[in-house]
Amino acid sequence: MDIMSIANSPAMWIACAIPVCFVVLQAVLFLREARKAGAEMGLTNEQMKNAMRSSAVTSIGPSIVVLSGMLSLLVTVGAPVGWMRLSMIGSVMFESIAAGLGTSAVGVTLGTDPMTAEALGMAVWTMILCSIGWVIFATFSANKMDKIEAKVAKGNTATMTMIASCAIIGVFSAMCASHLIKPVYQLALAADPAVVAGSWKNCLACVLGAVIMYVLNTVAGKKGIGWLKEWALTITILVAMIITALI
Repeated sequence: MDIMSIANSPAMWIACAIPVCFVVLQAVLFLREARKAGAEMGLTNEQMKNAMRSSAVTSIGPSIVVLSGMLSLLVTVGAPVGWMRLSMIGSVMFESIAAGLGTSAVGVTLGTDPMTAEALGMAVWTMILCSIGWVIFATFSANKMDKIEAKVAKGNTATMTMIASCAIIGVFSAMCASHLIKPVYQLALAADPAVVAGSWKNCLACVLGAVIMYVLNTVAGKKGIGWLKEWALTITILVAMIITALI
């Protein structure tokens, strides 16, 4: 039997649908508890609806990126596994790298060589096992975060806000920096021109994203356009992706 027939079989769809159902249930429970907590804090239904709408709109752009990653996993490890992994705690970059490492362990290059049963099993196990650490850490540390926050912030909530903001800026800066310097590094090593060209496109996408986001936020702030702030991330990702693809 063709291995991709197994990867896309009804049994795989059923097995992968079970954890996705738990994710959906978790989201519903969080939504219910959030609405209850909002009411206790004195937030109105209109305020909570606005917050949910803003969150939904902001998630569209990143979701498109996740969808593109799922399409690539679809042709390599099958639709059920790609759908399950990117519906849970994984990321596009992690899942692709993990699947590639798994298949390479048995001599199969992901996306190039024909997939085998052994390679498929290695890809799935690698994606799952490599993400268990996130689950274990969150499980045993979540109930201790309040104590850590109290020690670090010492009663000043602004301190934790600053730390969280700096952490987010640092993470995204590190991700962007790797794409910005990679073309120069590859040129110094006289890498394959096709590889260098791809790196320059990644670099261009980062620069375009920064410029477009700055322009949109500036216009939205000066003109008082609320909806533009909500859609800024989605517009930035789409426009940067389209321009980079056309060049």
